[in-house]
Amino acid sequence: MEKLKALERLEESLNKLPSVGKKSAERLAFAMLDMDDDDLQEFAGAVADLKASIHTCPICGNLTEDEICSICSDDSKDKSTIMVVSTPKDVLALEKAEDYNGLYYVLGGTISLSKGKGIESLNIAGLMKRLESGAVKEVILATNPTVDGETTALYLAKIIEPLNITVSRIAYGLPMGGNLDYTDSLTISKAIQGRRKI
Repeated sequence: MEKLKALERLEESLNKLPSVGKKSAERLAFAMLDMDDDDLQEFAGAVADLKASIHTCPICGNLTEDEICSICSDDSKDKSTIMVVSTPKDVLALEKAEDYNGLYYVLGGTISLSKGKGIESLNIAGLMKRLESGAVKEVILATNPTVDGETTALYLAKIIEPLNITVSRIAYGLPMGGNLDYTDSLTISKAIQGRRKI
């Protein structure tokens, strides 16, 4: 039987998602084919609305549907501490731990020579601008405990040091090679509590 072009196109699109192989993409495509028209339209609308509604916060780089994200606009947050993370998923993981009450800054990745990502591909200039205001007393580096995460943390510690701001690194309660967004809340809490100065 000849593969239907619309079905094949959908499968190829679904296959671009993380952890979705060819078989899973095929099952999902057939499941969508069986959906009611209203449910399928709602699904398609949600996907289309995703990029149209969500953008990065101009202050911290986190994702938001508002002008400024809910964390940056929260007056109860400790504005003297900024936790630097690689991605918005990391902010979500850290907020779930409910053990940190400061602000965040999302770099947009890590330095990765193997992937061709240097310091120019990260939003380091925005971080430095925030730090030069003088309001921040501590920067907590919370990049993943991988070679790329460590390289990024060491680089940031070096350029922040002349600003007389305390620079700490989250503790290694997190496994080397792990990712924040896959880590349980207790492990993240212990990592925050056990952070150390670089």
